Amino acid sequence: MTTATILTISDTRTLDNDKSGQTIATALATAEISVSQRLVVPDDIVAIQSAFLKEEQTDPDIIITNGGTGIARRDVTFDALEPLLPVTIPGFGEQFRQISFEEIGTHALASRALAGFNVREQLCFVLPGSTSACQTALQQLILPELHHLLFERRK
Repeated sequence: MTTATILTISDTRTLDNDKSGQTIATALATAEISVSQRLVVPDDIVAIQSAFLKEEQTDPDIIITNGGTGIARRDVTFDALEPLLPVTIPGFGEQFRQISFEEIGTHALASRALAGFNVREQLCFVLPGSTSACQTALQQLILPELHHLLFERRK
């Protein structure tokens, strides 16, 4: 069975009120992907990297983060995680922004969503904190393609 970890990056959310993290967990469970862990960490580069590196050691197939992918000063998720993904999948971010543009217009330009593989060959998705954006990414990109991406990388 495919396993996943969900990491929410937010200064204001907890596990109890993390609607995006719960949305991701529900969508994964519906797709028969086991969620082994859900965490919330603050918008802090060291805290994000520390939690991410700790979670990758639990050996999930997929790590999905949400939150902190915009361009505000506190949005440091991209800066924290991009260096930890030596193999990126540029088409994910490009397509996500295109789909988002169709939904929300030019505000999509501020998204720094990305995907790639870390050094442990785990598939990682770095998503915005918006519940709607997470639903879009999951339904239109992640769930339709994740098994193919894992298969290709594991050849």
